Amino acid sequence: MELTLSRGAMVTVDAEEFRAWVTPHLPAMSRLAARLTSDGDRDDVVQDALVRAWRRRSTFDPDRGSPQAWLLAIVADRSRRHRVRSAPPSAALVDVAEGPQADSDRRVDVERAMRRLARRQRLAVELHYFVGLPIAECAAVMGCSDGTVKSTLSDARRRLRTELEGVR
Repeated sequence: MELTLSRGAMVTVDAEEFRAWVTPHLPAMSRLAARLTSDGDRDDVVQDALVRAWRRRSTFDPDRGSPQAWLLAIVADRSRRHRVRSAPPSAALVDVAEGPQADSDRRVDVERAMRRLARRQRLAVELHYFVGLPIAECAAVMGCSDGTVKSTLSDARRRLRTELEGVR
């Protein structure tokens, strides 16, 4: 594997080094894949993203973002492609055996409202609130400015608030 350093120098990295480079980011990759696809497809999406990252490893540029941002952008792309190729999930959104019925109903309502968001809004919410990335990392993953992420999150929160107020 070759990784580009900040001054443009290339470093050759073997499969074991790539694994060590990716391993710290696997939990965030898995969380994002689970949020963007069904739980049953999460591992397939992460695996597909890892294959893509390995094949495209020479395109990583730390001046454009962190390794985590680069890997999460690949997960977001692979999740979108997976959803397009797959039939809509027929499984329940939430395991109703978790917690009280009211909490389960509320989680289902939030998931439905999330599905109604524009793709870019949903990705911003998923990255910031569910994966826990700071605004700058979200911007790197989404390929936009910090201000665009902030605006997108604001619009998404307003839309979610409106959607969820009608549910009560």
